[in-house]
Amino acid sequence: MRAQPALLAVPATLTAACLSVMAGWQRGGFLAERVLWIAVGVVLVVAAHLLPALIRAHGWRIRLVGVLLWIGCMAATCYGHAVFFLLTQKHAGEVRAAAVPTVTTTGRNPAVIAADRAAVVSRLARVTERRCAEQCPSLRIERATLAARLDAIDVEATEAKRQEAARDRADAARAAAGADPVTGAVTAFGIQSGRVDLLAGLAFAAVLEAVACFCWLLALRPIKSLKPNTGAAVTPVTEVSNFVTETQIEAAPSVSQPVIKAADDITRVTAEIAAGRLRATVMDIRKYLGCSQSRAAAIRKQLEPQPIE
Repeated sequence: MRAQPALLAVPATLTAACLSVMAGWQRGGFLAERVLWIAVGVVLVVAAHLLPALIRAHGWRIRLVGVLLWIGCMAATCYGHAVFFLLTQKHAGEVRAAAVPTVTTTGRNPAVIAADRAAVVSRLARVTERRCAEQCPSLRIERATLAARLDAIDVEATEAKRQEAARDRADAARAAAGADPVTGAVTAFGIQSGRVDLLAGLAFAAVLEAVACFCWLLALRPIKSLKPNTGAAVTPVTEVSNFVTETQIEAAPSVSQPVIKAADDITRVTAEIAAGRLRATVMDIRKYLGCSQSRAAAIRKQLEPQPIE
């Protein structure tokens, strides 16, 4: 495992697993249901993150099946994470709405006040239209009483309207606090708030899953072998050994041995060239015999056809 990508892959997988745990806990009813939801969510998260890296070294059939499974795991995981994001937004809105002061109304209902005022106005109209031959103190008193009561009812109606307006403002502020600020700004473009919340949750889940998958793909990438090429290392040793042997033979006092070895080398090279296993070049002769450049050039020259005198 490569250390640097793993530093991001492991936290991403742990975060996604925690989201699945919370989503499973909120979606289940009984304890057993919650445990099973959590187990399913964690398995799907781990599978979605590790499948691309695990199927890379296999054939196309295994890869095809793995890709189909990975798509299913990603869809289920993103859906579960979207459920978590939507529920958290709802809970956050409820907390913000609870912080808005509640307005309580006192007094009678505006509808009751309006009905009482209509009755007083009707009585006042009848009293006003009543006529007396002499001065009627009782009629004047009744008119004054009804007029005062009508003024009191108007004051009460005004106060009820003020309280109702304050309550409406508090309800509007509570509704605004319950909605997500970014969602409220996006709804100005004509998109429903529910769709905006769902798309935002799916986008967050998809980005998190993509980051985790890509980091695990890098972390589990096969490391190239750093072992030296043993075949390439044998050739210099062989050449040095042959060179020393040739030097020792040439330095020997006997001349017959070098002549025999030279004739034997020419015979071997000729046989290999005739069989098609060796090209008649200085480089190939040198590699085949393991001799020096000058030695290979001399053998190559002897292989050339001599002109007829």
